[in-house]
Parts: sequence; structure tokens; C-alpha cells
Amino acid sequence: MGDKKPSRFAVWALASRPHTLTASIAPVIVGCALTARLIHDNPGLIERRSRICDGGGGESSCTDIDSVSAWTSVLPLAVQFGLFACLIQVSTNLHNDYADFVKGADTDKRVGQARATQRGWLTPYETCRGCVLCMLAALIVGMVRLVPLERECFADDSEVIKRDPYMVFIVASSLFNAVAYTGGPFPLGYIGLGNVSIGYSGLGDLFVFLYFGIIATLGVPYLYLTHVACLIPTSEAPRQELLSILATSFWYSLPVSNLATSIIVVNNLRDRHTDVGAGKKTLAVRFGGTFVKCEYFILVVGSYAFCLFQWAIRTNELLDLLPLLSVPFSVRHLRAVSFGYKDGQALNEHVGGTAKLQFAYCLLLAAGLGISCFSVR
Repeated sequence: MGDKKPSRFAVWALASRPHTLTASIAPVIVGCALTARLIHDNPGLIERRSRICDGGGGESSCTDIDSVSAWTSVLPLAVQFGLFACLIQVSTNLHNDYADFVKGADTDKRVGQARATQRGWLTPYETCRGCVLCMLAALIVGMVRLVPLERECFADDSEVIKRDPYMVFIVASSLFNAVAYTGGPFPLGYIGLGNVSIGYSGLGDLFVFLYFGIIATLGVPYLYLTHVACLIPTSEAPRQELLSILATSFWYSLPVSNLATSIIVVNNLRDRHTDVGAGKKTLAVRFGGTFVKCEYFILVVGSYAFCLFQWAIRTNELLDLLPLLSVPFSVRHLRAVSFGYKDGQALNEHVGGTAKLQFAYCLLLAAGLGISCFSVR
């Protein structure tokens, strides 16, 4: 952008990094397709709510569902969960912009894209304030739309709002991790946790694998099973059925997790020289460039090995091989990152390219899951 200060809108767009939101949106898209597959493979889920409604009595506010409304009910859940995921990521990005600057990781020697706080376009206070506003919005979406269980799922005490303890944990831990990823004096310093940092301690890869992979992918199926199919997680029998169904979906979240993690891997490979001076002990700093190049290879190739595993061992469904269409796109990045000699700023295109690879893979995976729903049971 040169030395000229961009417009206020452009500055906030730079700080929030909307181009990174594909990492939040892609797993939600896969989650939608997974939910459609669950409805297709488990017709009893639709009948379950009908049985609950029939047993709820004439005064119950229970709303029965048919096969059409069962499918259309997925979209609102996906929008709500996707909005929550995007708000968490923007919060993480804004706090990272602030904390990397105050901790000395973002300096004039930065080889990645310019950061708003580092360039002086936003003060640390302004960046923190934006982070807090996004976190409050995420909290509202999470606690108001995602945490309360549907009243219609209870035959008694229908006026009592019952909350899902597992979703409470996901919302709370996501909010904490948004600031703990980079750490810094605000806000963790006020509660004696100023030295806590997921990214600076080398746990960033694990955080991304779990929250931007497994949890982000299984969020929509979980919400459907608990809110629409009424598999209440606080009751023993429904919880067992819930876990059994989610276990099947879990396998589809692994390649999404792999590719989400590969984005942060190439990012850390690029930044490892400046991260050393800031005390940022990512895996690239701890174990060196060769280690993370191998990690990148395993993550990307492992995602495609998953397709073959699903097809050969578990499903025999040719549509599970659809993500293999993105292999030619992945080869370019594998050659440059795992087998090439690019370093520093030269890796910038492969950070964005890996994000695009993940998005393409997830679209193809979702397409395969969605199309398979039209097959005869």
C-alpha cells in the first residue's frame, strides 16, 4: 500500500483480514453437506421429533417437522454457526494484529502482509476495541442462538430455557482462545495470564487443527442433532446415539483440519526468522524449516490419502473421491513449500494459495456429500 495511509475502511479491512475467512467458511460448508448426509442416512432422525411431539401433550408448544422442513432447518443453523466462526476469526485476527505489535513480532522487518497496528494506521487501543466488539458480537450469537436447546425438545418445563453444556464450552473456549492465541497484556494481563500464548508456545498448529477443523466442521451437524432431532446431550440414551452419529461424521473433519493447519504451517515457515527475535516459539522456530516442510507435506498429502481411505475402506462411494480433482492445484504448493527453496517473502503467495486449496478441497468434499444424498437408500 506504500507509505500513504489507506482509507479508514481499508485499514479495518486490513486488520480484520477478510481474505482469511475462507478458513472459517469452508468447514461450515462441509458441515452443511455432512448434515444433509446424516438426514439421508438416518431417516429416523425426522421421525424422532415427531414421536417427541406426539408424547408432549396437547398443551405442548412442540412444532412437528416433515422431511422438507428437516432439510430447510439446516440453513439457519449453518448461517448462525458460520457467523459465530467468522466473528471468532476476526476477533483472533484483530487481537493478533495488536499483540504481535506490542510483543515485538511485527516490526519494520516483517516479511508478510502489512499490519495496521505495525504501520501506525491503528493505535493498539483502537485495535483492541475492535477485537472486544467482535468478541461481544460472537458472545451474543453464541449464547443467544447456539447454546439454548429448543423448548420443543422437552415434553415438560417447556418455558425453561435449557442450555447445552457442550456448546457453552465451545463458545467460551473459542472466545478465550481468540485472545490466548497471541496473548499479550490485554485482556489476559488483567487476570494474571499475560504470559499465556497459544501461538508463541508452539501450540498454534494444534489450536487450528481442533477449532478451525474438527469443531468448525462438526458444529452444524451437532446443532442439527441437538436442536432439530432432539438428541439432548444431557440425557444418557440420546447422548449415546448423538456420539455414535457424530463419530461417523468425525472422519470427514480430519482432511479439513489438515488443510486448515497447513495454512498456519506455511505462514510460520515464512515468519520463522523474525519470530525468533520476538520469542515466538512456533514449531518452525523450535524444530527448524525442514521439520515444518515435512509437516506441510504430511498434512496436504494426508488429506488426499483420506479420500482413498474413505472410498476403499469405509464407504465405497465414488463421490468421496471428488476432492482428488484439486490434486493438480496442490502439487504446485507442495513443490514450492516442501521441496523448494523459497523462504521469507517468497512464500507469501503460498500462504494464500494454501488457503485457496483448502477452500477448493472443501467445496469438492461438500459437493460429493451433497450429491450422494440424491442416491437411493
